[in-house]
Amino acid sequence: MSATVLRPHEQARPGGRASRLAAANPLSTLGAAVAVTAAVLLTVDWVSATVVLAGELALLPLLRISPWTLVKRIWPLLIAAAIGAWGTALLAEKTGEVLLDAGPLLFTTDSVTAGIAIGLRGLAIALPGIFLLVSTDPTDLADALAQRLRLPSRFVLGALAAMRLVGLLVQEWRTLGLARHARGADAASSPLGRFRNFLGQGLALLVQAIRRATRLAVAMEARGFGSGTRTWARTSTFSRIDAWVLAYGVGLAAAAVAAAAGAGTFNFILS
Repeated sequence: MSATVLRPHEQARPGGRASRLAAANPLSTLGAAVAVTAAVLLTVDWVSATVVLAGELALLPLLRISPWTLVKRIWPLLIAAAIGAWGTALLAEKTGEVLLDAGPLLFTTDSVTAGIAIGLRGLAIALPGIFLLVSTDPTDLADALAQRLRLPSRFVLGALAAMRLVGLLVQEWRTLGLARHARGADAASSPLGRFRNFLGQGLALLVQAIRRATRLAVAMEARGFGSGTRTWARTSTFSRIDAWVLAYGVGLAAAAVAAAAGAGTFNFILS
């Protein structure tokens, strides 16, 4: 009887569905993410951010992620983007037509546009990193960084350990939450009490992360990671899909800048 062995990036995601972008070399995905992020950082306007955000959301079917699942994963980013948009609209220069004048609350068309641009821009910058984590196996990324980019072993192993610990921290957060719930420590009814419980759970997670990172560093050092000549269990290669991934990232970045320039909203970050 034979068994089918899957490489890490070919293994099914929870629910039995694998990301189609997982077949690409991690460096290609990383390069596309860098290109898209650079385009958003180049200009501060809502048109370029909207184009990039639309192009990123179009990848959800390839990543096998539903919109609702994405919202559940990035809800803190959505709140941060909303707060950033509100603060920018409130403090930005009050030019253009007045939309709301209620004492200290003064919003104009230009200030609201600036706030929307900041909110969309923040999401457009954050999503490539999230998609990279979802579609990339940490071991494959470490292999690509070491074999293709010739980066130092200590940096590569540190990046690998960090990516591996991200998933563990998510599980640890859930475990701490269940433990506090079992002890009745999260029974506070007031918003202030819930906020204190949140800070306490965050502190506990920080302590756990420091302890886990320390044990991991000692174990890797004891096993001789990063010393001597390194051999590889598998070779990091490029294929046709990598060209498509890079082309999509560069094309989306160019389209965003061109759309902003065509709409007359291009606002260079250093101007």
